Amino acid sequence: MKWVDTYEIAAALVDAHPDVDPKTVRFTQLREWVMALPDFDDEPGRSGEKILEAIQMAWIEEAE
Repeated sequence: MKWVDTYEIAAALVDAHPDVDPKTVRFTQLREWVMALPDFDDEPGRSGEKILEAIQMAWIEEAE
């Protein structure tokens, strides 16, 4: 997975953190959790606020 795979990342986050409300996650924590996903393989420096926001929004949708 790369940073641009927002929906794939969101689905993996739902599985990895089923009891977490994605609306309450800070971007710093979100970034760490994404990079810790087993299938994630991208450069840390390629993430930014817009990408993290897109991942969080997709995670919110996926969790509902």
